[in-house]
Amino acid sequence: MTDIQLLPTLRTHMYVITELKPGRAITLDGQPYLILSSQFGRKSQSKANMQCKLKNLKTGAVVARNFQGSEQVEPADVGYRRVQYLYSSGGAFTFMDLHTYDQFDLRDDVIGEQAQYLVDGQEVDVLVFEEKPIGIQLPATVDLKVIETPPGVRGDTAQGGTKHATLESGLTVNIPLFVNEGDTIKVNTETGEYMARV
Repeated sequence: MTDIQLLPTLRTHMYVITELKPGRAITLDGQPYLILSSQFGRKSQSKANMQCKLKNLKTGAVVARNFQGSEQVEPADVGYRRVQYLYSSGGAFTFMDLHTYDQFDLRDDVIGEQAQYLVDGQEVDVLVFEEKPIGIQLPATVDLKVIETPPGVRGDTAQGGTKHATLESGLTVNIPLFVNEGDTIKVNTETGEYMARV
């Protein structure tokens, strides 16, 4: 496995607005930006739009940008490395490069809402721009253990009701009544929704 894997397919593929997710890197006006947050919206009678908060990877400036309808956006030329999340402390998240075993930190304003899917020892992809780690890309789903949830009421399982659960990463989700404390569940990292019991 090489140190940096550049994905050549990204060069030709353009992102449509629904693909503008936190952790992705895009090019605007010749400048590389990291998407910090994105909110999809659609006003009645009007085109869909995606409101994004973007960080300029060269200047560090954070800007807001609204993308409309069928607009397409070019991905930035970034590499990916496989890393392991170790721990967080004092507003910084510490990772280890699984190829070089070097450790590095990313600040909590870079990780943002992705923090709620991270647990110690988890492997993720880090985005690398000009040899510097700039953000993480989560897998589509993660497996997380249920730490706290009310017990399911016997006989309720047939109705398909749900209850709140707190997961080991701190994320709170709605889960089916048959899932109990100590169970591990699969969660969608884009929507934050329960998918299945593992």
